[in-house]
Amino acid sequence: MFTMSSNTVPSPDNSYPLADLCVLADFPIRTVRYYVQVGLVDRPQGETRAARYGTKHLEQLLLIKKWTTAGVSLDRIRELLQGEPAPVPPRQKAIGSVEVCSHLTVADGIEVVIEPGRANLSPEQVRHFIQGVMAVFAQVTNLQAADSTREQK
Repeated sequence: MFTMSSNTVPSPDNSYPLADLCVLADFPIRTVRYYVQVGLVDRPQGETRAARYGTKHLEQLLLIKKWTTAGVSLDRIRELLQGEPAPVPPRQKAIGSVEVCSHLTVADGIEVVIEPGRANLSPEQVRHFIQGVMAVFAQVTNLQAADSTREQK
């Protein structure tokens, strides 16, 4: 049976039989086989009892364990393993809480809603953000005006 001392860290070139991988990741063999079958974990090198699993497989299993423990569905885990960004959970609003929003009207038809509390912005950061938005809008509209003047010539 595979035993691992507490100071042993798997190196990137390690490869393990399925039983050892399951001990390292703390998963039943059947579960790991299922994850490989449904594509959550990469296929091993080799087949049958000669199949070998590497550090990448171990990392995938540890991520799956972390996310399933947090209540993430297997479909969402598949998306995360394929590189989709992790979701930022919305902050729960407490009953009776008050939230202040700023509405910046940039131009007719363009409005920016700023929730400084949710965005963790200080009043000074909000002012800088507003100045930046207005400066970019002025830059864009000046470019459009210059382009249309050139087209008319």
